[in-house]
Amino acid sequence: MTIRVLLADDQTLIRAGFKMIIDSETDFEVVGEAHDGREAVELCLHYKPDVVLMDVVMPVLDGIQATKRIIEQNPNQLVVILTSSDEEEFGFVGLRAGAAGFLSKDVDIDVLPQAVRGAANGEAVISRHLGMRLVEHLRKAPEPSTGMRPVKSPLTPREWEIIDLLCEEASTDEIARDLVLSTETVRSHVKNILRKLDVRSREQAVAVAEAMRGGTNDAHARSRQRRRPEH
Repeated sequence: MTIRVLLADDQTLIRAGFKMIIDSETDFEVVGEAHDGREAVELCLHYKPDVVLMDVVMPVLDGIQATKRIIEQNPNQLVVILTSSDEEEFGFVGLRAGAAGFLSKDVDIDVLPQAVRGAANGEAVISRHLGMRLVEHLRKAPEPSTGMRPVKSPLTPREWEIIDLLCEEASTDEIARDLVLSTETVRSHVKNILRKLDVRSREQAVAVAEAMRGGTNDAHARSRQRRRPEH
């Protein structure tokens, strides 16, 4: 089966290099090339490739925002973020935006085809070096201030994430920023939460959710502090 690939990079020489590597594989086909993030979104929605190789720094729309828009419109689209050695932190942000993985542009030539095949087969795409960086990143991340979640619940994991942020009195914009979602998507999730819990306000939803948790999680109780405005 042919794996259809879309390349997105604002540098012509880099796109040409990746295309040469992809074209050398008999089971690959480059279906399109984008020179900025907006074009990447448009071509992705048009061609519906199996895998998108997405650069981070591009004009008009950066690779992170392009990935976010693509995933919002097609949650099953596979996007692999490409970073330079000094942009690796953006790879972690790309994962939160919905990417299936991220690679450094200086990977060995034979690694790229393997990564594309892995992504097409549903595997997470992270090189060994960046995988270790990801482990370090998670180790250094602050402890989550979320409460316990009932095993049986009408809410989805995403809706519980939103409940956790509502418990911190986060606004719609803050929730959208933290979860890398659009404000419209957050409002839709909140509406579904209110419907499922049969309540009319966010405050009532929080109260019902805490009752479902049992109301005994001290760490969660401490998290219920009003967010201070960012300066």
